Amino acid sequence: MKKLLIMMMTFLMYFSCASEKKKEEPPEETFNYSVERFADLGILRYQVTDWDSLSLNQKKLIYCLNNAALEGRDILFDQNNRYNLAIRRTLEAIFEHYEGDKTSTDYEELVVYLKRVWFSNGIHHHYGEEKFVPGFSSDFFAQAVKALPDSIVPTRDGQSVDAFLAEITPVIFDENLYAKKVNQDSSLDVIVASANNYYGGGVTQKEAEKFYNALKSSSDTTPVPYGLNSRLVKKNGKLAEEVYRVGGLYSSAIEQIVYWLDEASKYTENDQQKRVIDLLIEFYKTGDLRKYDEYSIEWVKDTESTVDFVNGFTESYGDALGIKASWEAIVNFKDMRSEALTKILGDNAQWFEDHSPADSRFKKKEVKGITFKTITAAMLGGDCYPATPIGINLPNSNWIRKDFGSKSVTITNITEAYDKVAAGSGFLDEFVCCAHEKELMEKYGSQTDNLHTDLHECLGHASGQLLPGVDQDALKVYGSTIEEARADLFGLYYMADPKMIELGLLDNPEAYKAEYYRYIMNGLLTQLSRIELGKQIEEAHMRNRALIAHWVFEQGKKDNVIELRKEEGKTYIVINNYNQLRTLIGDLLAEIQRIKSEGDFKEAKNLVEKYAVKVDPDLHKEILERYRKLNIAPYKGFVNPVYEVVKDRKGDVMDIKINYTEGYAEQMMRYSKIHSHLPTYND
Repeated sequence: MKKLLIMMMTFLMYFSCASEKKKEEPPEETFNYSVERFADLGILRYQVTDWDSLSLNQKKLIYCLNNAALEGRDILFDQNNRYNLAIRRTLEAIFEHYEGDKTSTDYEELVVYLKRVWFSNGIHHHYGEEKFVPGFSSDFFAQAVKALPDSIVPTRDGQSVDAFLAEITPVIFDENLYAKKVNQDSSLDVIVASANNYYGGGVTQKEAEKFYNALKSSSDTTPVPYGLNSRLVKKNGKLAEEVYRVGGLYSSAIEQIVYWLDEASKYTENDQQKRVIDLLIEFYKTGDLRKYDEYSIEWVKDTESTVDFVNGFTESYGDALGIKASWEAIVNFKDMRSEALTKILGDNAQWFEDHSPADSRFKKKEVKGITFKTITAAMLGGDCYPATPIGINLPNSNWIRKDFGSKSVTITNITEAYDKVAAGSGFLDEFVCCAHEKELMEKYGSQTDNLHTDLHECLGHASGQLLPGVDQDALKVYGSTIEEARADLFGLYYMADPKMIELGLLDNPEAYKAEYYRYIMNGLLTQLSRIELGKQIEEAHMRNRALIAHWVFEQGKKDNVIELRKEEGKTYIVINNYNQLRTLIGDLLAEIQRIKSEGDFKEAKNLVEKYAVKVDPDLHKEILERYRKLNIAPYKGFVNPVYEVVKDRKGDVMDIKINYTEGYAEQMMRYSKIHSHLPTYND
């Protein structure tokens, strides 16, 4: 009854009558994309373009899906580390109730730390994986906690505030405790060395691999993603899964998700869309991975709906073994202005597969069901919030991709926001030394970057096939990096193909050079701005870009394909032979596809460890200093718009309006009050 009451109160709160004086969507020319800046982070807004082109029924559907997208926020916090909810709730209590000097350095640093915890969904950097240490003192923290009413300090049952502080303080301040959220050092036990909460205490890498390998069969041609939606723990000395489902782990949050999905099913556009939502609800209720695959297949088949969404345990980057999935959500609708592009790529998918430089054994003889579209994001949630991808390709199951296809999207209003805030930053002047490339990047940079994302998501991830009997988890800790490299290489290889001109995707045969230069410059130089001095590269996408850039640089040294040139103490890249660079990209694509298709762990490890991890400290220091002078935040994320229901005098919903005025801290505190249902400790 209590849970039902919470659901009813939440529903009434959101569907309360809105004032007729609420602000309308601002015209594009006055839209303010920037919100605030702190640490290495910039907070932006995205505009939900063409909102008023949707029907009232579609708006209601999105509204309900939006709320489902926010209800799993606590799940991700807990998945990232077992203490994240306790730390977040403690910091929020101080932020809300602190009565001391708010101009003191300690308090100001606490606010910055809290904002970073919100951004990263925990105490580890969202991209670098390392734990960030606060700028306030442990004494200040203890005094601030003790000044709070005992009832709002998130202690365990029967635990005193002093005991709580003794437990939580080292987690926050000791940089060696829970040092990395995901540790991919293959010389270590990557489960024991990782701070995430996908595995219980005492579980080792060897035990986890043995547990899941025992569930798999080489003769199973439609394997479920074993372990995707569970935490592996030891109970009475034996391994067991705690499944994420209604009645299981994270039940109180999942019940809220299910409630809003059930509401959304009342406003679906067609029977197929309703079937998708109903299957997802069934999966959440049962935790049955066969049901998850059934849902994924029906989701791929839904190509006609204007409104679409991702909601669930999806990507496995947060697990060093690539087994466990983080919770994420995004709600979107079609960007109808880009329908022509989506049709071109989908219609020509087989041509791209056939002409890949990969060995014919690793190519799909018949590419099925590739659906590509550009979308407008309406709500970001979980592992897509505040930092979000600009493109998505799902499902991840290799056999579903092969037999039923996949859906790929590029999020146009997110890329637009990035482009708007990047304009006039001085980045090109600082890092591009070649006048011709700079001119190409100014003219074609945005277009080719978006096209590369389209090729990566739509065709790259959907290309190729595993050989019979190869385990999709065979590459283990290197799997995510290799997969992202494969998709990036596919896109890069075809960027320079005359087919781009033939299909009307580019109008200048030299336009691809803008993306080649940007990509190699990023992989060799500028992405170092995202790494703390002295650290190595940890995140899978960054490793992928470093792998590609360093490999082609080394392989092309003999012919001076790419040159690192020093001018007035600054390092630049110069590409001397674009045609030969494309040949090298094709060679690496063929090798990466072979590694993926054969499950060659040894060579995957060799490539990643040799080219994708290590950082030149002198070059790193130089890039950080040059980047710092530009005053650009290396990482960016978003606040979501607020959706406000407008009712008539009878209480019927007349419209749903969008308000863009909510601030970052205001939004995060609101989400923590309304969309926070999990207990503080889930271990």
